[in-house]
Amino acid sequence: MPSEKIKISILGATGVVGQNYIKLLQEHPWFKITDVAASHRSAGKPYEEAVKEKWQMSIEIPKEVKDLIVRDVQDFDSLKSNISFVFSAMDLPQKEDTKTIEFKYAEKGIPVISNSSANRWTVDVPMIIPEINYNHTEIIPIQQKNRGISKGFVVVKPNCSIQSYITPIYALEVNGFKVEKLIVTTLQAVSGAGYPGVPSLDMLDNIVPYIGGEEEKSEKEPLKVLGKVGEKGIINNDSIQISATCTRVPVTDGHTACVNLKFKNKIPTKEEIIKIWKEFKSVPQELDLPFAPKQPIIYLENIDRPQPRKDRDNDKGMAVTVGRLRKDNVFDYKFVALSHNTIRGAAGGAILNAELLKVKGFLK
Repeated sequence: MPSEKIKISILGATGVVGQNYIKLLQEHPWFKITDVAASHRSAGKPYEEAVKEKWQMSIEIPKEVKDLIVRDVQDFDSLKSNISFVFSAMDLPQKEDTKTIEFKYAEKGIPVISNSSANRWTVDVPMIIPEINYNHTEIIPIQQKNRGISKGFVVVKPNCSIQSYITPIYALEVNGFKVEKLIVTTLQAVSGAGYPGVPSLDMLDNIVPYIGGEEEKSEKEPLKVLGKVGEKGIINNDSIQISATCTRVPVTDGHTACVNLKFKNKIPTKEEIIKIWKEFKSVPQELDLPFAPKQPIIYLENIDRPQPRKDRDNDKGMAVTVGRLRKDNVFDYKFVALSHNTIRGAAGGAILNAELLKVKGFLK
């Protein structure tokens, strides 16, 4: 890797996801933030002034970012020519507006690595978990051809709700144990709702059994992640049925999933499943990418684990922690899994995508 860091921008830099990018990237060996962008209300102000009391991270604003002048996110022409790519943390009220802005950057020759849900279902936009569908980067030239784009493109990461269980499922599939059906109940942290998030009186002494749009994402997004590259875009996987119930629980960080699974034909033993999970590694580990967990799936034997407070930060907050694998009376097996929703499920996952794209030659 070159000694000089790649200069990047954060779109939506004043929001919580944008702040997480700034926190996680402050000592990144490859990438350096030299531009921040937000709404017109923040434009023209030093970042420290624009974010003010909205800063929610556990660290102070990094000194290399605090004095950057916030750019209007829709002022495309003011983006400096030395910016190689942008991370998108935008969350505009209308998804179509976010989609349009992301592709305008792409049309200007700027790759966009997005945390937003706006382009997740755009057929020629890859939705990547690098341990699973690293080959979906092959869609980028198709996207560029479809849209007449020369250098820019849009890549997204999936919803945080699926990150805790889809990698363990993929590990079983890639080892020859095909999954037919999943029933998933998620217990999702309040940080997943952003800031200020869920009102305190709704969460104290309570569980909210509904998160708008989350069950649809949890049931459908894995099918794109597990899909294959077609001539015009991603062809979704149609071999797995998923039924999801998504709940909000009084936990700060860490999305937990209780999963019941049924195999198609061959059913592995419990020992085989645990061995597969413990030995699973993929392209990010082979490439030794900076944000890649050394062990993507960590299996805990303790009967009362994983727990968000104890296990969400495993391996930089980038690992999936699994436990309580046991026989199921209706399906074949059931287990509990956990991932850090604001690291692996948000900015950290997008940073890992950028690292994969850099190594594959898409970011210069």
